[in-house]
Amino acid sequence: MPAPMLRRVHLIIGIAAIVAFLLSGQQLGHHHPAMEQLPPELRMMYVSRHIYLLAGALVNTVLGLYLQLQTSRWRRVLQIIGSILILTSVLALSMAFLAEPPLGMAGRGWRSLLGMVALFVGVMTHLVASAGVRRIDTTR
Repeated sequence: MPAPMLRRVHLIIGIAAIVAFLLSGQQLGHHHPAMEQLPPELRMMYVSRHIYLLAGALVNTVLGLYLQLQTSRWRRVLQIIGSILILTSVLALSMAFLAEPPLGMAGRGWRSLLGMVALFVGVMTHLVASAGVRRIDTTR
């Protein structure tokens, strides 16, 4: 996959996830009963899933702005694998926000776990792929 296409996909998913984050914030603000009236563990479930979604949105947006695929084949393959994980994390984290909080602490499920692990492993894969690469500074 060419770098510009992968960057575009990350940017589109990142912006869509930012919109989802803003909409989920509106949902929290207009929740009935009010968030302040919910038990602390239930409120924590909503807020944590909301913040998880923001994390996935921001990582995708930044990759959409700055991703440069490496010239080395093995590094490029690692970056693409990492990108796939990071892209799928947003879907899992969106599903987690919608499905898990109403169940309270019992709602801690596979969606948020899958989303956060995919986000973490994807970022670490990009880190390994870029470690030790010589960069040419083009700034003045």
